[in-house]
Amino acid sequence: MAITLVNPGGLPEIDVYRQVSIATGSKLVFIAGQVAWDAEGTTVGEGDLTAQVEQCYLNIATALAAAGGSFDDVAKLTFYVVDWTPDKMPPLLEGISRAAAKLGTTPVPPATLLGVAALDVPDHLVEIEATAVLG
Repeated sequence: MAITLVNPGGLPEIDVYRQVSIATGSKLVFIAGQVAWDAEGTTVGEGDLTAQVEQCYLNIATALAAAGGSFDDVAKLTFYVVDWTPDKMPPLLEGISRAAAKLGTTPVPPATLLGVAALDVPDHLVEIEATAVLG
C-alpha cells in the first residue's frame, strides 16, 4: 500500500482522521472537488448536508477507481462547506460514515475543512477534493 496514515505523538489524536499521511507510491492522482451530483448531473440530497457528503465520497470513490485506486490510496482530503458552523459537524460525520459503510472502508486521511460563502450552484452545500498516491 502506498499510503500509511499515522497520528504521531505530540499531536492530538482526532477521531475522524489521521494527522499525517506518508506516501511511498509513484503515481499521483489529483481529484477535482466533487459535489453532490449523480452520474446524470442531478444534485443528490438538496438541502441535506449528510446526503451530499455521502454523494461526494461516492463520487471520489468512482474517480479513484477510474485511476486504479481506492480510498486506501488517499493522502489528503479538503472539504469546502457552505456557511460552516460547528453544529454542522455531526451531519458531516454521518455522511462520511454512510459512505464508508457503502464503500467498505473508513476513509480517514489527513483533511482540511474550510467554510466558504458559496459553491458552484446554490443547491450544493459541500465540495470535497482528494489527492491520492498509487503504488
